[in-house]
Amino acid sequence: MNASDRAKATNADPGVAPVPWWQTAVLYQIYPRSFADSDGDGTGDVPGIIAHLDHLEWLGIDGIWLSPITVSPNHDWGYDVADYLAIDPDLGTDADIDRLIDEAGRRGIRVLLDLVPSHTSDQHPWFIDGQPSLESPHRGYYVWSDPAPGGGPPNNWVSSFGGPAWTLDEGTGQYYMHNHLPEQPDLNWWNEEVRREFDEIISTWLGRGIAGFRIDVCNGMVKDAELRNNPPSDDSDPWDVRLFGQKPVYNCNRPESHDVIRRWRKLADGFDGGVLIGETPVDLETLVTFYGSGSDELHLAFNFPFIEAPFEAVAMRALVEETERLLPPGAWPAWTGSNHDMSRLTTRWAGGSEVKARLALVMLLTLRGTPVLYQGDEIALPDVDVPHERMRDPLGVLYWPAYAGRDAMRTPMPWQDGPGGGFTDPGVEPWLPLGHPDGVTVADQRGDPDSTLHLVHDLIALRRARPDLNRGSYRSLEVESPLWAWSRGERVIVACNMGDEPRRLEGMAGAVLLGTDRSRDGDEVSGGLDLAGWEAVVLEGEYQRTSADG
Repeated sequence: MNASDRAKATNADPGVAPVPWWQTAVLYQIYPRSFADSDGDGTGDVPGIIAHLDHLEWLGIDGIWLSPITVSPNHDWGYDVADYLAIDPDLGTDADIDRLIDEAGRRGIRVLLDLVPSHTSDQHPWFIDGQPSLESPHRGYYVWSDPAPGGGPPNNWVSSFGGPAWTLDEGTGQYYMHNHLPEQPDLNWWNEEVRREFDEIISTWLGRGIAGFRIDVCNGMVKDAELRNNPPSDDSDPWDVRLFGQKPVYNCNRPESHDVIRRWRKLADGFDGGVLIGETPVDLETLVTFYGSGSDELHLAFNFPFIEAPFEAVAMRALVEETERLLPPGAWPAWTGSNHDMSRLTTRWAGGSEVKARLALVMLLTLRGTPVLYQGDEIALPDVDVPHERMRDPLGVLYWPAYAGRDAMRTPMPWQDGPGGGFTDPGVEPWLPLGHPDGVTVADQRGDPDSTLHLVHDLIALRRARPDLNRGSYRSLEVESPLWAWSRGERVIVACNMGDEPRRLEGMAGAVLLGTDRSRDGDEVSGGLDLAGWEAVVLEGEYQRTSADG
């Protein structure tokens, strides 16, 4: 089914306003260096992505988000951008990205890019031109300041990589600010020229056929104009805030970032289907503000409290209910369990258990909202241990052994067994080590109808076929933990047993559309539903609460 056919299926009623493609979509994050290597150099690339588009089409993916593919010296693996409009030669060419947009489009798949607006590389021409001279027009593109009155950094801000968020430029005697590595100077979003530059970057990519952007650290673009000190953290703060000893009030989470996002929303809405997805590592109350009125800021915002929640019924149910309660009218949730910065769901939530990972995938693909899978989720790929001598992530290199960094969730995609794993040529050492449990490859699972890969394929097909699942409302059902059950729309019910022991859900009647135990597909249910430990089912039917449910 191509993009046009999918739109027709979603918007079948001519009397109903068209549904934005991204609201009924399943998105898929690709970490390009680790997806597929086309030229045998051990690094994944854009031609490698093109070569595996048939896999994504078969799976039912509607859009792919690529982690950075633009020119970078790779101090932070693409998140230190040296040119926002050119492809990194290690990953491909301009012609390759045009071919990807075209080939993906023919399969009904749209392409989204990573946009990194809070900082650039220190090798970006803007910084190179502005660093030596106080008079350069590009000097004002970045956050510069004189030393504090007694000497030293201008304030107490700290970097996410440790130490002060300021580096002294000996030549001019001023400090430049960086929330991350010293090689990642932060942009000055109070400068109208910076805003115009990004208007042009966004418009150029959208005009070229890119469908939208995932916006990196979009809560961290604007810095306090007065450079005030951050207040100290306290026991009520999350662990990462306590780790740095201060609340990120002034170097992050400034309200003026919303002005920038509203400006970009107008740009994106001027292109057919343009979508903005925010990396929003904030609490739920702050998260919903990034939707604005529900239609004038982000289209989608990643829910980090959900990603970081314990994998148990009470916590997850509460987070979903609170998200639904807080979202402004017209806003649409986004759900994910893995990404390039967070441990894969099979490890973090499921503890390496494929049974639990299958339940997590049913959950992600049946909640109201847009699910975003990370490469390897579809085969329940866990994190891969990376020895210290092979680490490439600067956080892991810096903090090992206390923290092993993010390499474990960035390792290459296992397409098949054997040398190279189908990722690269046999005998070639990939940029990060290959690794996977037995049977956890695409080739192994493609031939097994009971596999996790087929479960995900069939779940996505079911979402597309059932309006209740792709557009229907969410309502929690009154069941006792470790059960968690919800209805979607009028006739679909999802029931999960998030415990080790079998449980019975009384008052359930209908037919099993799909379950983690595929032998139950099509079963009729009457009076109650028995669920094994860590089993999930999707039913068409009804639920009548009884006293046995509490």
